[in-house]
Parts: sequence; structure tokens; C-alpha cells
Amino acid sequence: MTSQSLLLPTPVSLGSLDHYIQAVNRFPLLTAEQETSLARRWRDEQDLDAAREMVLSHLRLVVAVSRQYLGYGLPQADLIQEGNIGLMKAVRRFDPERGVRLVSFALHWVRAEIHEYVLRNWRMVKMVTTKAQRKLFFNLRSMKEKSEALTQKEAQEIARTLNVKPEEVLEMETRLAGGEVSLDPMVQDGEEENRMSPMLYLTNKEDEPAHIVEAEQTERYRHETLQKALASLDARSAAIVRSRWLRDEDEAVVTLQELADEYGVSAERIRQIEANALRKMRATMADAA
Repeated sequence: MTSQSLLLPTPVSLGSLDHYIQAVNRFPLLTAEQETSLARRWRDEQDLDAAREMVLSHLRLVVAVSRQYLGYGLPQADLIQEGNIGLMKAVRRFDPERGVRLVSFALHWVRAEIHEYVLRNWRMVKMVTTKAQRKLFFNLRSMKEKSEALTQKEAQEIARTLNVKPEEVLEMETRLAGGEVSLDPMVQDGEEENRMSPMLYLTNKEDEPAHIVEAEQTERYRHETLQKALASLDARSAAIVRSRWLRDEDEAVVTLQELADEYGVSAERIRQIEANALRKMRATMADAA
């Protein structure tokens, strides 16, 4: 079962995210009896129409879950797309004989797909590597009762709840609270004489000729290796990777659905092509190292 075979509505196909949300909220909710009947048809007969009806009736769940992850600065349309993939996985695995409603069963799969998407794309991904760090990353901000720094007692209570160490709680709080400081901030009128910015007192230890030559050689090698890896891909895969990962800083984020519309395939197919291309590039670059 794929997103293409189910022909699900998408924000792009409906013109905007607001129109998409309005559309999915109009799909009727299923009764327990309807849900069980549809799930049996899918399980026993692989009836795609039954699976599609189950998915459509739960698209509003994905929209609701996606709102919980807007603070990470990622496009909600992409969050929804990833959550929809989780929803389809849940429908595919759903057992109507267990006595559990699909909404409860699907919640885990929807969150799992969105979690993975956030971790792949958010700037703190390098800081979140262990299972405990992932748990803290997604729960700490909602568990804090106030904006001030945690006390030792509060950290211990959160640590007990999440089954992690108190020092891990405090470390993740520091990472989440860390702000960015400009090296050369804007100067207001009349402040020139008292201006003090990091740019004025930070020393550059890399300005020796040897360091400069080494840095240029390293950068040239990385560029050549990257170009070689891109050249190992077919034209479509290379274009997708460039659109998603190698765009200029001032260029807008290209969503999976936008690329799907451009190439006439499903967003899930674009995601598969992207994953396969990145895997092939990593292998090529590792061989060149």
C-alpha cells in the first residue's frame, strides 16, 4: 500500500495547507463497527478502497499531531506528509480483532515517522543520538512548568518520569535553551565608542599560510568528492538531492510533495528516491576517503 495507490489529498493538490486541513476535517469519522468491517476487508481481501477509507478518516489525527512539532521550524506540510506515511503503516498493520481503535494504534506510528523526520532535518540532530536524548528532546519542553531554569529537584522528578539521569535532563535543558550570539551585531546610533562585540576580541588561529592552504585543499577535496558522488546518480536522483539538500541559503525549502508534483509520482516515491540516493552518495564518498 503506497500513498500513490491510495491517492490521498495533499496541501499542494488542494492549493494550500489551510484548504487541505479544511478538506480532511470534512471526512467523516468511522464508527467502531465500520472500522472493524473495513479493517477485515483490507486484511482478508487487500481491498485498497477499504484501506483508503480508513486512512482518510484519520488524516485529521495527523494534522493534530503535526502541530505539536511546529516549534522545530520545519514546514507543516512536510510534517503532515511524514505523519501520513506513519498512518498508512498503521493501517497496513492494524488488527481489528484486538479490540483497540485505529486512532490509538495509529498514534504511535504517526509520531514515530514525524520524530524521525525532525531528527533528520532539525539543526540539533547532532546533539540527539541516544534513546535517552531522544526522549528528553521531544518531552522536556512540555514537561517544564515554567520558563526559568530547572531546579535540582525538578530535574530529578523529570528524570524519574522519563527514566533517565538527572544530569542528562540538565544537559538537554542547556542545549535547548542555548541561543545564538552574533559575532558582529548591528550597532545603534551613538554606540560606536562603547561597541564591544565578539568579533573584536576573538582571535583567528587559522590565519597562518599553512592553515589557509590546508583549508583550501580540504574544501576543494570535499567539493570534488561531493560532485563525484552526485555524478554517480541518475539525473532525477541528483536533481532531487540538490533541491532538498544542496540549495542556497536564500532558497525556499522544497517539499516532498512539490517534487512529487514536478516528477509526476507520489511523495513517498520521492522520499524513497532521496533515501536511496543519499545512501549511494555516502558509499561513494566513503570509498573516496
